[in-house]
Amino acid sequence: MAIAKKLVNHLGKNKIKYEILCHKIVYTAYDLAQTLKVKLNEIAKTLVVKADKNYVLVVVSANQMLDLGKLKKILKAKKIEIAKENVMQKMFKIKPGTITPFGSLYKLSIYCEKNLTKLKTAILGGGSYKDSVKMKISDFVKLEKPVIGVFGKKR
Repeated sequence: MAIAKKLVNHLGKNKIKYEILCHKIVYTAYDLAQTLKVKLNEIAKTLVVKADKNYVLVVVSANQMLDLGKLKKILKAKKIEIAKENVMQKMFKIKPGTITPFGSLYKLSIYCEKNLTKLKTAILGGGSYKDSVKMKISDFVKLEKPVIGVFGKKR
């Protein structure tokens, strides 16, 4: 499957400039960085996190790990965990690892690691294992209005 049609429509409707990057099938941000010959910090990875009974999207730079403790405080949650893979299939009708960081498409809140907002452009998930979207982080922030916080930690 190519880049998600919903995503293309969403970006087009909001007059966002972006570039579609087609590449070989990859399952990890590390493999994507190797394939595209870019630094890990230029890739935004999207995680689905369950906080108490709600789901949120968390976007961190691929050179960082998610600090669940810090995120838990920001979310003011009692219990927090990275969502199980079957949730992706049931809730979002997508394959694990193909979620895009565009929470408005899924009616989810987005939390974006502050480090990412310092980049001019980043490579974001395009909804498949072989398509990514390169765009200005400022456009992503303007479009999706994520909560920006510090919850990433170095690998």
